[in-house]
Formats: sequence, structure tokens, C-alpha cells
Amino acid sequence: MDRILVLVRHGQSDWNLKNLFTGWRDPDLTPKGVEEARAAGKRLKALDLQFGIAFTSVLTRAQHTLKLILEEIGQPDLPTTRDLALNERDYGDLSGLNKDDARAKWGEEQVHIWRRSYDIAPPGGESLKDTGARVWPYYLFNILPPVMRGEKVLVAAHGNSLRALIMALEGLTPEEILKQELETGVPIVYRLNADTTVAEKKVLKG
Repeated sequence: MDRILVLVRHGQSDWNLKNLFTGWRDPDLTPKGVEEARAAGKRLKALDLQFGIAFTSVLTRAQHTLKLILEEIGQPDLPTTRDLALNERDYGDLSGLNKDDARAKWGEEQVHIWRRSYDIAPPGGESLKDTGARVWPYYLFNILPPVMRGEKVLVAAHGNSLRALIMALEGLTPEEILKQELETGVPIVYRLNADTTVAEKKVLKG
């Protein structure tokens, strides 16, 4: 039995391009982001994967990415579940700010701590640990069961929600997960063992 789970970070968004903290704000994809999503779909189509179900967040950039991927692989009507458990980390008071402006206001060291620490949240927002607290139960109770039944599962989400998911999937420490950089629009294909551990991981770069 193939237990396949594919994770994709959304394509470049308008606020990625403008170097803004996005979090739960809802910008759409840039033209480049659209191309990244379509390219992700083409790479998955080349593997001839047929998915049983998809999951995404309630944010436009992830949903748009998923829609474009499903068009490319010829499964535009794939059953899809949208849940805020998969939303990007909430950056609170930083949301909508240019990263350089945030550094000017709070200092480079403080902004770096908020961005790259595991359990220190920005004002009014979430840490990566907080993000994991909503992602991990959702993964265990909603995403993992169909994978273990042999359905191929596709998840289109965000840099930090996927980091939290990968942390659980690969058994990484907080230090290890903070070093993980997820490129926009690049699918990661996992094949799982019967005990839910990772048998194989492929990153589908162009």
C-alpha cells in the first residue's frame, strides 16, 4: 500500500513580494505565484499521482494555489477540506508591516527573535509552538487517517503551518525545524511506513 502525503507551500503572494508580515491577512498570489502553483501541478502530474482528498487553509493564497494545482493534474473537483487550523502563523501586531519598518520600530534583534524563535510570540500573535498546537491535532485526526488508509493526500498551506506539520511528521526538534526553509510552490512528497514514520521524502524542485 502506498501511503502518500504531499505538502505544498502556496505560491508567492502579493505581500511576500512587498516584504510584509502576512499571517492571517489575506492577499492573493502574484503572477509569479500563479506560475509557481501551476509548475507545482505539472511536477505532480509527471509523477502520475491521483489524490483522494485535499486540505487547505481558509486563506486565499493557499486555496488559489490548490485550485491551480488541481487544474494542472486534472482533478479540479477533488474533495477539499478548508480549515483555519492550517492557517499561517498569526503575526499579531506585526501583520501588514514591512519587515524593515518592524525592525526600525522594535529593533533587529527583537524582530529576529519573534521570527525565528520556537516559543516567543510577537505582540498579539502566535509563536511556532502556538501554531503547532492547532496544526498537530488537525494532522493526527484529519490528515493522517486517510493517508494511512492508502488515499493519496494533498495539503496546500503556509510556511509555518507546514513547518509545524513537518516537525510532527519527521520527529524534528524545535532547533531542527527552525532551520527548515520551505520554498513557495515546491511540492514535498512523503511516503509513510505502516507506523506513520517517513519511508521516503522527495522535494520536487524545477
